Amino acid sequence: MPSIESNQLLLAAAAAAEDKKAEDIRILALDPAESGLTDYFLICNGTNDRQNVAITDEIELRLKREFGVYPNSVEGRRQGEWILMDYVDFIVHVFSAEKRAFYGLERLRKSATTISVAELDAEVSARIKQSRAKKTTKAASQKKTAAVTKSTAVVKKAAAKAVPVKAAAKKVVGKPAVPAKTAKKVSAKKSATAKKARTK
Repeated sequence: MPSIESNQLLLAAAAAAEDKKAEDIRILALDPAESGLTDYFLICNGTNDRQNVAITDEIELRLKREFGVYPNSVEGRRQGEWILMDYVDFIVHVFSAEKRAFYGLERLRKSATTISVAELDAEVSARIKQSRAKKTTKAASQKKTAAVTKSTAVVKKAAAKAVPVKAAAKKVVGKPAVPAKTAKKVSAKKSATAKKARTK
């Protein structure tokens, strides 16, 4: 399936052709089984060779300005009867009315589906909306995951702070400390008892 960007390029090319008064603008969606080279043909015609060149100039200028995209190749610009612009995902054919009738690209591509600019525009809009909805869902899911991770980190931090308090409590429970005054009294009693024993 062609990308949203390639469809937007195609729409811009069709709009540029319309602005230069191209006639009978048609988009052919090609059968992938038959055409591995490109997805679409954009076909139109001008009333004379000079107009055909003006149409292709406008398409090239607009796609360069709006998307920074250049055609891979351009053929037939010098003669102006049939100008072909290769944009990889689609190929633009700008004919003179006589050459278009003579070559009959639409007739040759029987398996191709003709789609209007309005249909393609509606499809692109729907795909953009769908893509945005997916991004919003993904962003919400990432936000939720981040919140869960943050709360887990907070709980772990609190638990880590609680551990030293327990360790300190164990130390206190281990052996009670003897106050200094009590220690002096005990040693004084011991020395008095020792003196009595010596005098006896």
